[in-house]
Amino acid sequence: MTNKGKYVAFETAFDPEQMPGQKSRLMGGGIHYPYVEGLTLAEAMNDLTLMSVGLYGKTLPPQNGAPIRLVVPWKYGFKSIKSIVRIRVMDKQPPTSWNQLASHEYGFYANVNPAVDHPRWSQATERRIGEGGLFSATRIDTQPFNGYGEFVASLYDGMDLRKNY
Repeated sequence: MTNKGKYVAFETAFDPEQMPGQKSRLMGGGIHYPYVEGLTLAEAMNDLTLMSVGLYGKTLPPQNGAPIRLVVPWKYGFKSIKSIVRIRVMDKQPPTSWNQLASHEYGFYANVNPAVDHPRWSQATERRIGEGGLFSATRIDTQPFNGYGEFVASLYDGMDLRKNY
């Protein structure tokens, strides 16, 4: 690691025979695999950022991201990359899969921010799975940073979160 590192890049396993969804890369459509994600070094070092090898007291199964996955609870789920096989510290912002595929919809930071709508839907409210069923649950206000603002908002001091979504 150098003292110039500002970002951390994560890369998932690429094995289309074991992971059939990855065959889309071979056919030229969808996300280009291996799936890649990135965080700032400060985000990666935050106490809430976890590298998980287990779930519910058991070893992480393949469908949940074995052998190891990233968990970043204040960001949208696509940032929590599964089946990580490579981690690099970089001096420049790494490309990320969803940002490469649709940069106008999926920004590098991907913080839960109810004030910034996705181009195709509002993010101001949400339904919690498990509270009355997916479609019958009452909509509630989405909390900035998924409710973890007191722990992570300082990571973005001075940053325009509408521009850096």
